[in-house]
Amino acid sequence: MKSFSQTLREQRWDDHRFYHQSRINQSLHFISAISFLVAYALLFIDPAMAAILGWCFSMTTRQAGHFFFEPRGFDTVNNVTDEYKEAVKVGYNIRRKLLLIAVWVGLPLLIWLQPSLFGLITPATNWQGTLHDIGIAWLALGVAGLAFRTGQLWLRDGAVPALAWMTKILTDPVHDIMLYHKAPLALLRGERLDPMPHVRQQVAGRH
Repeated sequence: MKSFSQTLREQRWDDHRFYHQSRINQSLHFISAISFLVAYALLFIDPAMAAILGWCFSMTTRQAGHFFFEPRGFDTVNNVTDEYKEAVKVGYNIRRKLLLIAVWVGLPLLIWLQPSLFGLITPATNWQGTLHDIGIAWLALGVAGLAFRTGQLWLRDGAVPALAWMTKILTDPVHDIMLYHKAPLALLRGERLDPMPHVRQQVAGRH
């Protein structure tokens, strides 16, 4: 059985080389990571606002990089197809992300139609209260999404890969700042894609 630290390193490495080749995507992840750290701090002060910041800015910035700027099609860096990368992604691939985003968008509509959430909460009496309820609902969605995928991975692959992925997700903001803090400068120099010579060298060594 692989150690927890080795599994975590492999998951981070695969996440970087497969899904973060665009300098725009890397730069957006850098911005997103900073705002996620702010959201983490806000959790101890105002959990609802932390969730609103996390979902409306941190998450949308992060996912915009994946959806709009990350190259699709055959991956010449890793010598694999996009279909392969989607199939082996440990966390949320495009299909799973779309489902999660649909629930995120749908929650405010549900609260507007059912302010009491079918009797589960006290209905808000003003817009501040409604905003607070939406934030708490989004916080619950974030926790549920993390727990659900961790449970899936635990059943499929075992405890170590599942807990490694959960740790990776929770610590991604710090790791992304370390990994992508130079990406905005590279982008300003006109470098749209990370050449990733370290990845190409490793892939070439395997063939």
